[in-house]
Amino acid sequence: MTETTRRTVMLGAGGAGLAAVLTACASYGSPTTTAANEAPAADEPSSAEPKKKAKKKAKALADTGDIQVGGGTVFKDQKVVVTQPTEGEFKAFTAICTHAGCTVASVSNGTINCPCHGSKFKIEDGSVADGPAGAPLAEKKITVDGDKIRLA
Repeated sequence: MTETTRRTVMLGAGGAGLAAVLTACASYGSPTTTAANEAPAADEPSSAEPKKKAKKKAKALADTGDIQVGGGTVFKDQKVVVTQPTEGEFKAFTAICTHAGCTVASVSNGTINCPCHGSKFKIEDGSVADGPAGAPLAEKKITVDGDKIRLA
C-alpha cells in the first residue's frame, strides 16, 4: 500500500478545484437552454382602430370670480400664483421667489409679495417691483375654460 502524504492530499484537492474552475469557465457564455426554432409571432393588424387617449382636464385651480381684478391668489400646493391685472385678463406665475426660494404669501396693491425678505413682483408680468429679488417670477401657462382657471 502506498502511503498518503499531506503533499498528495493537497495536490489532489488543488487539482479538483482547478477542474471545477475550468469546467465553469468552459460553459461561460454558452446557453443553458435551447430555444425552439419557432418564428416570432407577427403582429396581426387589428380591424379595430386604436383607441385615442381621452385628454383629462386638469383640476381647476379656481373660478374666475375667485380672483379679484387688480389682485390675485397664491396656490401653495401647486406652487403657483394667479393674478387678474385687468378685467378678464388672467396671468399665472411660479409662487417661488427668485431671491431665496421662499413661497410668496400674498397679492395686494398690485404686487405679489414674498414674506422672507420683502421682495415684490408686479401682477402684470411677474417682474421685480421691489428687491432684493433680481429676477422676475417665471410665467406659468393657464387656461380659462368658461369660469374655470386651470394649469395648462
